[in-house]
Amino acid sequence: MTMAENAAAPAGAALHDPEDFAAAVLTWYRRHGRHDLPWQRPVTPYRVWISEVMLQQTQVRTVIPYFERFMAEFPDVRALAVADQDRVLGLWSGLGYYARARNLHRAARRIVEEHGGELPAELEALTDLPGIGRSTAGAILSLARDQRQAILDGNVKRVLARFHGVAGWPGTTAVARELWRLAERNTPDGDVAPYNQAMMDLGATVCLRRRPLCSACPLTAGCVAHAEGAEHAYPSPRPKRTVPARRTRMLVLCDGDQVLLQRRPPTGVWGGLWSFPECPEDADPAAHCRAMLGLEAQHSEVWPTLRHTFTHFQLDIEPHRLWVIGADGVMDSEGLVWYNPHHTPPGGIAAPVSRLLDALRGEGHG
Repeated sequence: MTMAENAAAPAGAALHDPEDFAAAVLTWYRRHGRHDLPWQRPVTPYRVWISEVMLQQTQVRTVIPYFERFMAEFPDVRALAVADQDRVLGLWSGLGYYARARNLHRAARRIVEEHGGELPAELEALTDLPGIGRSTAGAILSLARDQRQAILDGNVKRVLARFHGVAGWPGTTAVARELWRLAERNTPDGDVAPYNQAMMDLGATVCLRRRPLCSACPLTAGCVAHAEGAEHAYPSPRPKRTVPARRTRMLVLCDGDQVLLQRRPPTGVWGGLWSFPECPEDADPAAHCRAMLGLEAQHSEVWPTLRHTFTHFQLDIEPHRLWVIGADGVMDSEGLVWYNPHHTPPGGIAAPVSRLLDALRGEGHG
């Protein structure tokens, strides 16, 4: 922000008036906000919905190429609704949190069946759909329909918690309730779409988690956290907890230029994605392979353990590579497929499975 803009900005006390708060945010946005994101050209309820779901716990620069590929394949709700889930998960591969993609697919089908292929224009109807919470619904209705709806994604939580000095972790009911109250209070009656986009941009580009750029912030004069010199204290981090570790064995079963992939169950870890068959830790991989799949292992090797971190636990993966014969006895089906690592995957692939496939490609497999 320039010196002239700072001079024209409301005083710190005035910024705590909702109208002045919104005016300062909107003035900043007109000059410094992001106006050329792919989902802003054009803005539609469908495009905002897809972008908001992709942006959950994921940065804009990561999302942009995924969004563009997704739109090219599924330009509207009806195209997404009739799509094969493997294709949806395939386009999502690498974004993580795959329940988001499954919920998008389920919601698209309900939108077609129950709402004539148009996203509902009411908050309650939107939040009734799979994977759409209050903030996502508010973003859809405000950004695409200019309804007066508050939003409270992670970036907005940080801005509000610092500015108003709201202590505590936003994951607690009391803190979340207070932040929602402030979000509702500060949301203006007009210019809701640019205001909500501005709040998200402010948190994403200025009010950063680790190194906030307070000198560039339009709200610095009234910010409680800045006045205390305690920006990093707001909001409080998630309380530390012991993250349990789990183990599994993945069988990388190779026959010539093919490797066997197995579809995971529709729910749970990596639901619906393609992975490698697994075997219990107390089982002999070759014997398990023979008993469960009818494949004879000629020789095998153990690869280094991979650690994959989920939100609630860590998974240590012990890959066993086995060269097998008898592939003709395991036919491609709904749940099993022989896959050449140099070809297009059959669907969504979890990140550690992708790393193992990269290892196969790197040694010239296939």
